Amino acid sequence: MKKEEEINFQKSEDFSRTMIPGAFARKMRTCLIWQFIRFVIINVKMIIVVGKSH
Repeated sequence: MKKEEEINFQKSEDFSRTMIPGAFARKMRTCLIWQFIRFVIINVKMIIVVGKSH
């Protein structure tokens, strides 16, 4: 059986070529620890940008 990603790109009559995330991307998107780390990183970047403007 073919992978879900391969089947998605073989539909010639369908022109919506949306990429399906791989297993690693799906795991990172659902991992709460990684989401918290990204949240902290984004907030630190925002604090730096706001700090430069004041």
